[in-house]
Amino acid sequence: MMASCVYPGTFDPITNGHLDVIIRASKMFEEVVVAIAKSESKKPMFSLEHREKMVKIATKDLKNVKITTFDNLLVDLAKNLQINIIIRGLRAVSDFEYELQLGYANHMLWEDFETIYLMPNLKNSFISSSIVRSICAHNGDVSKLVPKEIISLLKERDCI
Repeated sequence: MMASCVYPGTFDPITNGHLDVIIRASKMFEEVVVAIAKSESKKPMFSLEHREKMVKIATKDLKNVKITTFDNLLVDLAKNLQINIIIRGLRAVSDFEYELQLGYANHMLWEDFETIYLMPNLKNSFISSSIVRSICAHNGDVSKLVPKEIISLLKERDCI
């Protein structure tokens, strides 16, 4: 088992696809740090604090998963944590080109920085936070797309 990795994202909100990647990474690494990006440029539906709360609740049973937030370069966060491996999820070929560019850019910023790509299982491969937000915005049922533990938090924000 490898030491530690960082799984960064906006998690706006956390989905079953995210959770699938977190669970699988937690079986490969002694510690998984889920790093929630502030990402104001993306204009998130949920506040950073609310996203952090949802991720903590969804991962509460995973003892080797830690949660943090950040508002700087991912490479700088990873250096501060002394972790040089990140996990990125790939749902489709369309994700790959963007993720490849990010991986190369991060490697240029820190030569020791490594990216590992994980695909969610097939039943979660179409789920994205943006799809969940769109369904929420139209008062649709997202209960099959997000961890059941966060349904009440989505209801608090009139998302279901």
